[in-house]
Amino acid sequence: MKKILVALLLLSVLLVGCSQQTQEAKPTPASTMTPSATPAATETPTSTEKILIGFSESKTGKYNAESKEQTNGFLLWMEDVNANGGIYVKDLGKKVKVGYVSYDDESSGERVQQIYAKLISEDKADLLISPYSSGLTASAAIIAEQYGKVMVATGAASDNIFNKGYRHVFQLYTPSSRYLTSAIDLLAAKFPDAKKVAIVYENSKFAKSVAEATKKYAEAKGFDVVLYEAYEPGTTDFTSFINKIQAANPDAIVGGGHFADGETFAKQIFEKKVKIKLLSLLVAPAVPEFSEIGDAALYVTGPSQWEPQAKYTKGAAEKMGVEFFGPTVEEFVAKYKAKYGYEPGYHAAGGYAAGLILQKAIEDAGTLDSEKIRTALENMKVMTFFGYLEFEKGDYYGRQVGHDMVIIQWQKTGEELKKEVVWPEAGASSEVVAYDEKY
Repeated sequence: MKKILVALLLLSVLLVGCSQQTQEAKPTPASTMTPSATPAATETPTSTEKILIGFSESKTGKYNAESKEQTNGFLLWMEDVNANGGIYVKDLGKKVKVGYVSYDDESSGERVQQIYAKLISEDKADLLISPYSSGLTASAAIIAEQYGKVMVATGAASDNIFNKGYRHVFQLYTPSSRYLTSAIDLLAAKFPDAKKVAIVYENSKFAKSVAEATKKYAEAKGFDVVLYEAYEPGTTDFTSFINKIQAANPDAIVGGGHFADGETFAKQIFEKKVKIKLLSLLVAPAVPEFSEIGDAALYVTGPSQWEPQAKYTKGAAEKMGVEFFGPTVEEFVAKYKAKYGYEPGYHAAGGYAAGLILQKAIEDAGTLDSEKIRTALENMKVMTFFGYLEFEKGDYYGRQVGHDMVIIQWQKTGEELKKEVVWPEAGASSEVVAYDEKY
């Protein structure tokens, strides 16, 4: 394992060097990037004055919608913790406030590597949060590991980020290998006559890993996977895929990728009046803006890392014998609505929870030493409003092993579209409705 890690680190050095050479040929090199925010207008914080957290965000590009929500959640956490005087650091004997610095990664992996190298070497960030998406986080993870900086990976569900021997990257989300398996369980339990499944997914690192795991799980459960096909990122016309789906006559369609493609796919399935019992797509249905497509969103389901209806409470933590840390679900939702004017989705909750986890690790470690914070994360077992969190210590070091998904469905109350939790049964706020009931 050590030999593999060394080889990977050497490769990362070469990659960073290449990206820096590319950067010099561009009009906006990393050294002149304008931060999205600075910790203060005139000061350069040191770790004893302010805890500086660095990250990139997709202010532009295809991940803009999800990244915006993630950043909103993180900024709300920072506002809350600073209103309380900061994070208590035992070694310093006082609370220290939090600052941040971020840059627009433009949804580009090459730019992510430039940014994270700058965050560490020039901005002197104490700790890191990942960009949104598994692909961008994979790029950031190389740099975080090279410099030995702790990074909480939020908005990144790929398992494969965590089989590289990294020791400083910790995953918040349920891994992609378990992302859509709950949809298969829902299909089996609520539509027992269903036998055939079509899996159509974006050809991206995240979506591909989800699709592979879902296909294996569905077949193990006795389903016939009648279509298994990928579409390229940026696809806007799904006619050929929908024609294949209709020819295969499945009982359910699962797959998707990210927000833009998922929203378009759902609209075109609705326009073609595809008769299925279940449509379950990645990412898009969990984003509040998905409701803007109107009846095309009705009865669409999707996996969610978290929903306001989720039952993560102090009582649940007591039953598990673990600590409950941070605000309750109700407190988080109320604060988010007060600040941003609408109910948060799981991307926003993940951004807030990433800050919480770093806060908890600093308090447990009692120091800002990166290796001691890493050890605190390694040993962490905690319940938050986001759910139970625990990290793997084995071959997939840092992968999330505690957190579970819920399945949501867009339903109507009067004329209003609203998300309801339909799976698992213990946490359901409503019964699932067959997708073709809308026609």
